[in-house]
Amino acid sequence: MTDSVPADQGAPDPDLAGPADPAAWLSLPDVAERLDVSISKVHQMIRDRELLAVRRANVRRIPADLVANQTVLKHLPGVLNLLADAGYDDEAALRWLYEQDDTLPGGTPATALGGDQAREVKRRAQALGF
Repeated sequence: MTDSVPADQGAPDPDLAGPADPAAWLSLPDVAERLDVSISKVHQMIRDRELLAVRRANVRRIPADLVANQTVLKHLPGVLNLLADAGYDDEAALRWLYEQDDTLPGGTPATALGGDQAREVKRRAQALGF
C-alpha cells in the first residue's frame, strides 16, 4: 500500500502548500476523469508507482502537475521506482520532487520532469541509492 501518512496523524491543509508541496492537488476521482480511466485503474497506478498519492486533509491526493495533458509525466514512474529503491516513502518522494533546486530549470525536480531535464532528474534519483 502506498499510504505513507497514517490516518490518525494530522496532515497539512492542501490550500496551505508548504515549501515542499506542489501548488495544486487533484483528488483520485479528478485524476481518473483527467486520464479517462476508472478509479480502480488510478488505484492500480498508485500501487504500481506510476503515480504518487499522499494524504492531505485525510484525502489521498496527487500533485496536479504530475498529470499533464491527459497523461502521467513520461519519466515519473521510473523516478518513483528509483526513489522507492533508495528507501524513500511517498512523503519523502514528494519532498524530494518539490524541493527547490536552482540547478534545474523550473527550480524543482518535478518541474524539470516535464521538460528537457527529465533524464538529469532520473540520474539524480538513481544516485540517491548509492
